[in-house]
Amino acid sequence: MQQNRFSIAILALGGQGGGVLADWIQHIAREAGWLAQGTSVPGVAQRTGSTVYYVELATPDDEGRTPIMAQMPMPGDVDIVVASELMETGRALLRGFSTAGRTTLIGSTHRIYAISEKAAMSDGRGNGDAIVAAAGERSKRFIGFDMEAAAEGTNSVISAVMFGALAASGALPFGRDLYEKAIRDSGIAVATNLAGFDAGWRAAEGALTMPVEESHPVPQASTTVGKALEARARANLPEAAIPNALHGIQRLMDYQDAAYAGLFLERLESVAAKDQSPFTLTAEAARHLALWMSYEDSIRVADLKTRETRIARVRGEVKASDEQLLTITEFMHPRLREICEILPARLGRAILSNEMFSRSISGFFTHGRHVETTSLRWFLLLRTLAGMRRWRPISMRFADEQARIETWLERVRTAAASDNALAIELVRCQRLIKGYCDTFERGLGNFERIMAAQPQSAEEVSRLCTAALSDEGGQALEEALKAA
Repeated sequence: MQQNRFSIAILALGGQGGGVLADWIQHIAREAGWLAQGTSVPGVAQRTGSTVYYVELATPDDEGRTPIMAQMPMPGDVDIVVASELMETGRALLRGFSTAGRTTLIGSTHRIYAISEKAAMSDGRGNGDAIVAAAGERSKRFIGFDMEAAAEGTNSVISAVMFGALAASGALPFGRDLYEKAIRDSGIAVATNLAGFDAGWRAAEGALTMPVEESHPVPQASTTVGKALEARARANLPEAAIPNALHGIQRLMDYQDAAYAGLFLERLESVAAKDQSPFTLTAEAARHLALWMSYEDSIRVADLKTRETRIARVRGEVKASDEQLLTITEFMHPRLREICEILPARLGRAILSNEMFSRSISGFFTHGRHVETTSLRWFLLLRTLAGMRRWRPISMRFADEQARIETWLERVRTAAASDNALAIELVRCQRLIKGYCDTFERGLGNFERIMAAQPQSAEEVSRLCTAALSDEGGQALEEALKAA
């Protein structure tokens, strides 16, 4: 018996064209003589969930009566689900939109990480493999591939790719010509949207595919000073540490200068002198030391926000043409402490230690600001702030971080003399320190509590770090420290 009603749920993030996709589906249905209705319930990006677009298609019943259509998808009553990202597929499953034996589930396998994932103390990324497995179990058919890559490969948008995958699935009783006609009739970026549609069609006919992890080849020095630092690393460090060391050199030259990268090598050489085959300690120290030495401060944030490469990347992501103006608005909330940290050490400490003066000016730093980094005013202000990196070595934050790093490295070198495994775990303990503002302070506080406890074995350090990363409140670490 021919189906005369279809319910379709589309889960997409802002800017991904979910509304356009819903309009296209309704267009082809009406062209084929069907009734079509579309609704949407907006979310707030990935903070509280995606926007859910709901489309119902139907024909009058045998007696010619017009059907009553729903306003929202109901669990167990959805024929087709289209999700623009892997975690959105997971949310569709959690909400019961996909039903085994009934629902055709079409989802991109790429990831756009949520704020909660990025802000987690440890690796907060959702389990993509679990979502893929559940998608196969809780659907009649799961079609999954990297739709973002398909869109980029055709200079198209992900909505066109999703439309092509829907057409290829055969879940709706319409021919390819009607789908392509809907794109042409829209009159918007017809050529690129048809290319994206075709890419989605072809990918949907293949097997389930996951995104290819981006590779990060070992950087090759291009300047005289860079080549000298690379030669020094290769001459003085074990082979196992070279890849991480070269990445560290590149990162720190970009962050500060060649002299700072030289200090990185000097510190790393002191660790290598205490290490032994297979030199895991030196390799791990290269990675964690480079990350700590390139700590995030207001100077670094201003630099990254206003780089030409970043603006070009954003233009590419929103597919802005050369003739179109692009405006980028950032939300920034520097606190008084962050401002004092980039001042000369004596001045910064004087301001923070003067309670009356700090209180009188703190009102200027209690609220965040929406900063239009593409405007002349804010761009020049942030570039001026970024230019302060030449004076970073005299800043309060620089002095504090270098003292912490030296204390940590001395602890590592001392441990390496008698217990290499303990030294390795002490190095890895640096992973607790990340980000800026509250995230940084929580991580640093946990790190210092573990160091103050003076754990005597690799197993104990690992256990304490795992506890520290398990919750933001620090309760698990507190219990682990009591049990030590």
